[in-house]
Amino acid sequence: MFVVHRDPRNPLLTPRREDPWQALAAFNPSVVKDGSGLRLYYRALANPAALIAPFAPESTIGMAVSDDGKTFHTPRQVLVPRESWEAFGCEDPRATVIDGVTYLSYTALGGYPYTAENIRVAIAVSHDGEDFTERHLATPFNAKAFALFPEKVGDKYAALLSVNTDCPPTRLCLALADRISDFWSPEYWAAWYEDLDAHALSLVRNNVDHVEVGAIPLKTEQGWLFIYSYIEGYFGNERVFGVEAALLDLESPSLVTGRTYPFLVPEEIYERYGVEPEIVFPTSVLLRDDGMLDLYYGAADTTVARASLRLADLLDTLNPDTSPVFVRAPGNPIIQPRPENPFEARATFNPAAIDLGGSVHILYRTMSKDNTSMIGYARSDDGITIDERLSVPVYGPRAEFEMKRGDPNGNSGCEDPRVVLIDDRVYMTYTAYDGVHAPRGAVTSIHTEDFLAKRFDTWTEPFLITPDTIDDKDLALLPEKVDGGFLLYHRIAGRICADILPALAPGTKVSRCIEIMGPRAGMWDAAKIGIACPPLKVPEGWLFFYHGVSTQNQYRVGVALLDASGTTVLARAADPVFEAVEDYERLGEIPNVVFPCGAVVRDDTILLYYGGGDRVLGVATASLARIRAALTL
Repeated sequence: MFVVHRDPRNPLLTPRREDPWQALAAFNPSVVKDGSGLRLYYRALANPAALIAPFAPESTIGMAVSDDGKTFHTPRQVLVPRESWEAFGCEDPRATVIDGVTYLSYTALGGYPYTAENIRVAIAVSHDGEDFTERHLATPFNAKAFALFPEKVGDKYAALLSVNTDCPPTRLCLALADRISDFWSPEYWAAWYEDLDAHALSLVRNNVDHVEVGAIPLKTEQGWLFIYSYIEGYFGNERVFGVEAALLDLESPSLVTGRTYPFLVPEEIYERYGVEPEIVFPTSVLLRDDGMLDLYYGAADTTVARASLRLADLLDTLNPDTSPVFVRAPGNPIIQPRPENPFEARATFNPAAIDLGGSVHILYRTMSKDNTSMIGYARSDDGITIDERLSVPVYGPRAEFEMKRGDPNGNSGCEDPRVVLIDDRVYMTYTAYDGVHAPRGAVTSIHTEDFLAKRFDTWTEPFLITPDTIDDKDLALLPEKVDGGFLLYHRIAGRICADILPALAPGTKVSRCIEIMGPRAGMWDAAKIGIACPPLKVPEGWLFFYHGVSTQNQYRVGVALLDASGTTVLARAADPVFEAVEDYERLGEIPNVVFPCGAVVRDDTILLYYGGGDRVLGVATASLARIRAALTL
């Protein structure tokens, strides 16, 4: 797992009205080290040139420098259109330094209106990184985004490029050459293009998606790290721009050995609004001495921004041999339906868990054949092996708002419990559903002594704690009081909210949504999210697990770190920490579901209790230290 941290100084470079050549935009940067400082090449956008292309802004290549690696200054133009094949613009530079020579590739626009025939790759050459004394038209065919590897692969110079970007299907391809000058040789490209498909990398997941070369590949011990742009639905009705990473084989870079989900999507204001809204486009990476990887990207085709992530964590995610964050118990599923018990004959899943009196007590959702949900009970001394399991429910529908209405075989009852211990009482929140009205959140409690003695007839009378007319579910309490009150997490419209209640008593209801976090369009949790288990206290604040649902309706588990107040996100993992893999998770009442409602910590081990496929119950373990380390810098 890994976390992406946007630079609080973003955007790092913005348009300047006083410089006509970059009055409209400054974006899509490429950064190289220059002694103790940095050189940043970027695409600059002027207002449309009335005598050249009156309806299109003019692109040139600018450069800014940094002495401290944090801020950039002294911008100036380094490439302006000069040749006929670039007369209408120079776009999106990517700089590679080899043997002291800077090779700057860029997209050359040779005609207007822009067509596939006049959008090609060009390469400029400089011996000091500032004055480009040569420039060459590279590809004779439609192409963009040429990234020259910083060293040879075997005995060949290597490059990645996006081919046929404007006359799809697009290919993201590898090119190998004996000499760098081959990359501007028409004869070389004529032979190469004849076998185009043989050069293509396999990265596109869907034929309506689009992939484009991002940053210059970074050599690591595990392979070439390649950051690229993935555009979901590019050839459909709605485009979603994202940033992904892949690991390429060191000796055969066309071989993809690992890849991530999209880990950066437009979320911040400067990414969502601009010349072209809702765009993050990666164009450069730089490895720092402290092991952090700086990712430079264009935001909304308007500004330059930077995000950072720990390289070691990213490589662990990309390496198929790395142990997963959560490991399933060998005996999974540890609880399955029992046909002889009518209340749990159909399903046993979505468990709450609490560690009391030396045992983990598991309160799990059951379903009968007529789809009525109740709460079953099991106990485990080691947290994995079931030592006791009751044959009768410990909680079931009692109030009118959770009794079955309408279809006699429709869903109803008490769903998805979460439990916490506050003072001397065990509080249980759950979803109450009568089959007709919107699902609502309910709460009940029991004294700790009664709970341990299994006097489950002493649960207090439940009451609704969410509004009557709003679909509001996935309730969980923070396990500590806040200013004498109770912090309750709940879900509205696919987003996780919180409210602070003065008491948990009939008549008390949530009245506001303090937004904690929401779905991330284009990522693995794009459709909706909800809290998984009650937060776990750690020295840095609260460990916060949640379930995320993709646009393909696949349920996965994510994790974030909240501050001590339980309301501010300090860090959020970019990738899921758990997902459906086994048949009992991929199949079932609902396929591709892992849905935790409970977790306990013993020493350094997190035990996560979850429902698989909305039918069975499993447990998975993870190192608390490993998760904390990934979430903190």
